Amino acid sequence: MSSDGILNINKPAGITSLEVVKIVKRLSGERRVGHAGTLDPGATGVLPVCLGQATRVIPFIVEAHKIYLAEIELGVSTDTYDADGNVTQKVDPSNITREQVEGVLPSFSGSILQKPPMYSAVKHQGKRLYDLARSGIEVEREPRRADVFRLKLMDWRPPHCTIAVECGKGTYIRSIAHDLGQSLGCGAHVRELARLRSGIFDIDDSVTIPQLEASFEHNYWQDILYPLDIVLEDWMAVIVSGEKEHAIKNGCQLALGEGDDKDYCRAYSIDGRFLAVLHFLPEKNLWHPVKVFART
Repeated sequence: MSSDGILNINKPAGITSLEVVKIVKRLSGERRVGHAGTLDPGATGVLPVCLGQATRVIPFIVEAHKIYLAEIELGVSTDTYDADGNVTQKVDPSNITREQVEGVLPSFSGSILQKPPMYSAVKHQGKRLYDLARSGIEVEREPRRADVFRLKLMDWRPPHCTIAVECGKGTYIRSIAHDLGQSLGCGAHVRELARLRSGIFDIDDSVTIPQLEASFEHNYWQDILYPLDIVLEDWMAVIVSGEKEHAIKNGCQLALGEGDDKDYCRAYSIDGRFLAVLHFLPEKNLWHPVKVFART
C-alpha cells in the first residue's frame, strides 16, 4: 500500500513540529516525511505532515491561507514574544480599554511590514536568528511583508484578549501581539496560540498524537491519509493520453491551452493516476512539468 499522502495532525503544546515529523517517521517507517509550516513549541493545532511523494507538494501547502486563534496578555513583554520567553518588561495595563484595542487592530490588517522576532528561524548572515538570540546576540531585522486578510477581537477579559487572524505565509502572530502591546504602550505577548486551519486542513478534522498512534497500531492509518493532490484541487485538471503522459514523464513541454505565468494545473492519466504539476510558460504558450510523480 502506498504511503504517499498527507496527515492532518493536531500538534500538542510542548513539542516541536520536527518532533511530530520524527513520530510519523517512526510509526510509518517512511523515510521521506516533512511538515508544511512550522508551529512554535508552545503552539497547538493544525500541522499538515506529508509522507513519501507528498513531500513534493509542501511548497504549495505552505502558500495557503492560515487561521489562528491567539490569546494575548497585555502588560507583560517577553524576549520571545510568547509565554515561553523571559519577561523583559511589566507595565500596568489596567487603563487599556476594549475600544482602544479595537481601534489599534486595523493597523495590523492588510499588506503590512512586520519585523520577525529574534526567536525565529529567519536567517541573518547565514545563521538562524534563534541561535543568535540564545547566544545573547540581538541584530537589527529587516521588516518583511505579511498579508493579514482578517483580524478580529474575539474576546476581551483584561488583561487578556483573544484575536482571530487569517493570514498568508510568513506571518508571525507573536509579532502582531508584540506590536499591539507597543502601540498600546503597555507591552504584550502571546499567551496561547492555536492554528485552526491551514489551507484545506481544519482543526475539526485533525488527529491527535494518541489517535495517530492508535491508527498505526490497529492498521487503519491509511484511512486518515489524504491523497497528495487534494491540496491542488482549485487548479485546472487535464487528462492526457499515453503519448502526452510519456512526454510529461520526460519533462517535455506541452500545448494544453492558454494560461498565464501564475497558472498551474494537474495532469492525470486516462486511468486516473496523478502524473504531474504543470506550470504555464506564457513566453512559449506551453505547459512545463515542474513536479512529476512516479507511479505507485
